Amino acid sequence: MSEITCPHCSKAFKVDQAGYAAILSQVKNKEFDKEVHQRLELEKQKYSTELDLAKVTTEKESADALAKKERAIIELESKINSMELAKDLAVKDALEPVKEEITNLKSQVDLAESERIIKEKSLEDKYKTQIKDRDDEIQRLSNFKAKLSTKMVGETLELHCENEFDMLRSAAFPNAQFGKDNDASTGSKGDYIFRDMDENDIEFISIMFEMKNESDTTTTKKKNDDFLKELDKDRREKGCEYAVLVSLLESDSDLYNNGIVDKSHKYPKMYVIRPQFFIPMITLLRNAALKSLQVRNELELIKEQNIDITNFEDDLANVQAGFSKNYETAKKQFEDAIKSIDASISDLNKVKDRLLRSGNNYRLANDKLQGITIKKLTRNNPTMKSKFDKLE
Repeated sequence: MSEITCPHCSKAFKVDQAGYAAILSQVKNKEFDKEVHQRLELEKQKYSTELDLAKVTTEKESADALAKKERAIIELESKINSMELAKDLAVKDALEPVKEEITNLKSQVDLAESERIIKEKSLEDKYKTQIKDRDDEIQRLSNFKAKLSTKMVGETLELHCENEFDMLRSAAFPNAQFGKDNDASTGSKGDYIFRDMDENDIEFISIMFEMKNESDTTTTKKKNDDFLKELDKDRREKGCEYAVLVSLLESDSDLYNNGIVDKSHKYPKMYVIRPQFFIPMITLLRNAALKSLQVRNELELIKEQNIDITNFEDDLANVQAGFSKNYETAKKQFEDAIKSIDASISDLNKVKDRLLRSGNNYRLANDKLQGITIKKLTRNNPTMKSKFDKLE
């Protein structure tokens, strides 16, 4: 047993060996921990001092390095600015002529575009005017030709012919009779009969007319020849010298559309005409009959005076030949007139086609012009190409 005195109360007490060892251990551990703590505090203070010193040193070094770097940056920025300025001046110097040339080229292109638009508008107006003129001329000729081969709107063929005659009756046929054939005592009748008398009221010509148009036919299409037999019968029964069929049938027939058609090879003194030849046909036959009348009157006078009538036959033959010649001439003139109209229409259509093709070629040229660019214009110019490549 060991005796231990308390340092606080001075009381002594005894402890065994194990307790003593525990107290001793406790005291040692406490002292050790205290010492360790003290040492740690010292180390902490030392580390803190060194750390503060290191911070101050580092901060001073960092400030110096930062200042150095900032100076370097300022120097680099100055150099860069100088280089940029030099570069801008160089580019500006290089671009000035290019910009000037580009401006000139743009001006040329704008001028060319303006001229193209003006020319295009002018040509377009010109073509439109020419085409319109050609169309109007074609329409006028077509209408004229149509009027030559069709009845007037709102009129029957008979009324049309009657009106045509009445407009010239007092001036050209003052002694003539022209009216409907109302005598059906023989079983049939024509449409109109023309008779003309001289100053002595002696009839010197008579014509039986028959008028036929498409509306007069049945569902079965008929031809002009279908009516000639009956017309010849009416002519003979009514004592007429000539028979004329005024017809709009077979409207596509070149034979009937080109003039007066003589059918005397089928029936005596028989003709087929279109309505436009109605008045000319009466005039031709009437003038020929007047000439024959004069010859007959002269013959009567010669007979009365016992004059040799040998020359009469020659005169009569000459009159007949003259009539035949006049008829053929008039027929040819009518045919030539129709052919001229057809040729004019054909020529105008050709001119119209050429104008349309020309307009199409101009459109293609315009499309090519629209495809022109500044680069295409300068493609074969090495200097300009190099400058554009640098710009790109």
